[in-house]
Amino acid sequence: MNIPLAILIFFGLIIFLSSFFTVKQQTSIIVERFGKFHSIRQSGLQLKIPMIDRIAGRVNLKIQQLDVIIETKTKDNVFVKLKVSVQFMVVKETVYDAFYKLEYPHDQITSYVFDVVRAEVPKLILDDVFERKDDIAIAVKRELNEAMTTYGYTIINTLVTDIDPDIQVKNAMNRINAADREKTVAEYEAEASRIRIVAKAKAEAESKRLQGQGIADQRREIARGLVESVDVLNKVGINSQEASALIVVTQHYDTLQSIGADTNSNLILLPNSPQAGSDMLNNMVASFAASNQVAEMMKKNKPKSKAKPSQSDETPQLPNQLEEPETEL
Repeated sequence: MNIPLAILIFFGLIIFLSSFFTVKQQTSIIVERFGKFHSIRQSGLQLKIPMIDRIAGRVNLKIQQLDVIIETKTKDNVFVKLKVSVQFMVVKETVYDAFYKLEYPHDQITSYVFDVVRAEVPKLILDDVFERKDDIAIAVKRELNEAMTTYGYTIINTLVTDIDPDIQVKNAMNRINAADREKTVAEYEAEASRIRIVAKAKAEAESKRLQGQGIADQRREIARGLVESVDVLNKVGINSQEASALIVVTQHYDTLQSIGADTNSNLILLPNSPQAGSDMLNNMVASFAASNQVAEMMKKNKPKSKAKPSQSDETPQLPNQLEEPETEL
């Protein structure tokens, strides 16, 4: 075999093999013939005419993601950075438009995202940007779908994945949040303190009421006992003055005895001399006699006037005249 024939066979084999090519899954290939669009080839083994047909380009049919970071200003004049993730893909039926109508799809998508975000965020204050980030993502998706469908692209989803205010704004927001929580803690502590004070006051008031009721019952029973004692003494021939004297002296020495029995007592009986009982008795008798004389003089000075029922000339009973001899300090 001569050399020219061998070279011819070799180049023929190369040309024959170059007629075959493969297309990967989820990929479309644009074939041009003499520089003009000829066909779109899908995945699998494909054939083209050597030297006439050529592969113009490949179009990825997988879902792609583009992350766009935008810095913009909110309604309350806070600069914030937003990260918007756009998920898009080329529809198999519109591969021609995607390849021939749009050369730099990423740049086109980025421009639309910038336009929509900078139109929506300045309408919101910073707090609303965090709360309504889904509304921003929906607005971006709607605008991109209207624009990119013409070029053979469809928008799967858009997500606002990050909202990053200035570091000073973050610190201020943290301080506001901390102050608000401290305020809430203070309110709860004040309410708890108020409840304790009210409960304590109610308990003290109830204690005072019961204590007063007990003292009133005690004095009522003492007075009843004194009345019964005077009645008993009258029945055995002791008159009211003698009975009163006996009761006064008895109570005086009972009080002195109780004071001496209690080492921690802070009660002082005034007066506390040995003649105290007799002095008090003499003063009581003198006051009774003086009151009787005054009553007799008033009757003599007004003989013609219609006299009102006078008080009894008898010596008043002990429960109405006798005062307690002891005084608490």
